[in-house]
Amino acid sequence: MEKAILGLDIGGTGIKGGILIKGHLEDIRSIPTPALESKAFILETIADFIATYSHYEFVGIGIGIPGLVDTQEGIVLGLANIPSFQHVELRKFLTERFSKPVFINNDANCFAIGVHKYGVGRPFKNLVGITLGTGTGGGIVINGHLYSGLFSAAGEWCSAPYLDHNYEYYCSGKFFQNFYHSKPKALAKLALAGDPVAIRAYEEFGSHLGELFKMIMYSFAPEAIVLGGSIRKTYPLFKKSLFKSLETFSYPSVLASLKILISELDETAIHGAVALVDVEEDMVTA
Repeated sequence: MEKAILGLDIGGTGIKGGILIKGHLEDIRSIPTPALESKAFILETIADFIATYSHYEFVGIGIGIPGLVDTQEGIVLGLANIPSFQHVELRKFLTERFSKPVFINNDANCFAIGVHKYGVGRPFKNLVGITLGTGTGGGIVINGHLYSGLFSAAGEWCSAPYLDHNYEYYCSGKFFQNFYHSKPKALAKLALAGDPVAIRAYEEFGSHLGELFKMIMYSFAPEAIVLGGSIRKTYPLFKKSLFKSLETFSYPSVLASLKILISELDETAIHGAVALVDVEEDMVTA
């Protein structure tokens, strides 16, 4: 019988889960996150949610969270938009409750290893995953293995200074809100209808994203950069200005070999979470 793996995406508004069986993600479901409740209440909510999958007899649990994690100890150092979830010994709690191995990492890191293991990143040993949504996240895969860095903070280019703020300010949904007072989806609809202001918004966004990509390329020179998050679906609107920005990169041979790909996985967070368990098992048995 194929081993089942449970993947969880724990965020500030929702907790989402799914089971990987025979390489396919099944039984995806979600519940609201009780974000304003106590740490103990939230832990019990997570445990109750996991228990609804117990009939699958899963062999391990992978968890992605939007925050920093001590991956060695399985301690969540902080979780965005959940005030009480600070320094939480999540692995210890869940291991004692379910007697299963538990692996936890930052959600952007999960995205990177997820697309490498199950998505368009499979052909590449070295890639960077970038999530474009309300914020911007990054994850790094080197020689086929996820590189998380200290406290899963590797790949957090979004926080690096850029212009008068940081990269996230210009390379996420915040850009459209701050400069055009609109959401990316609404502007995309207008741009596709030919609205010149909306078209310009996406052109500017692509130029800023190109600057972020150049910093990534100078740091890692990956074979591929894979885009995830909701804004990835508007790629045709900013592709031209992105590549125009990349033209100033100092090493043409590196740029010529770089692949920029769009993730085809809709549940990348859960795919990445189960990949944590899969990857760890591979490393142990290698």
